[in-house]
Amino acid sequence: MVTPSQELGYNSKVEGGVIVSRADAAINWIRTNSMWPMPMGLACCAIELMAVGGARFDIARFGAEVMRFSPRQSDCMIVAGTVTYKMAPQVRRIYDQMAAPKWVIAMGACASSGGMYRSYATLQGVDRIVPVDVYVSGCPPRPEALLDALMKLQAKVRREPATSRLLSA
Repeated sequence: MVTPSQELGYNSKVEGGVIVSRADAAINWIRTNSMWPMPMGLACCAIELMAVGGARFDIARFGAEVMRFSPRQSDCMIVAGTVTYKMAPQVRRIYDQMAAPKWVIAMGACASSGGMYRSYATLQGVDRIVPVDVYVSGCPPRPEALLDALMKLQAKVRREPATSRLLSA
């Protein structure tokens, strides 16, 4: 006799022990649940970026808790704060050293558009030197906003073909 709890469980006799999926779906599922951020904390937004790693906000729920400070071990750059023209070449160099596929989140008003700084020393948006996938508004944005941006980036990665970024990099 089969009880209701056994009906809901996995039945290997019916399934045959085989899982069928598209390669794109499997690869993108792995990518979305194991994004390793490269934190580029350049100003006050970096404090909010640090807060998402704490217990209250817990970025680990999204598979992005492994903050890597080596560009060769990360696939998602989070630019948090004001990018100056003096720092721009270093940000670009680190982006270039990241392995493909790679994504960028511009966190805060300064990273997105230069913020309140309209001066000769401030880059008016990090998208002038690296391609940005998701923008986070605010000055500084709350940690929840960064988590929302991470979920939007995960949704974007889920939709794209698994080999598209490898061929274009």
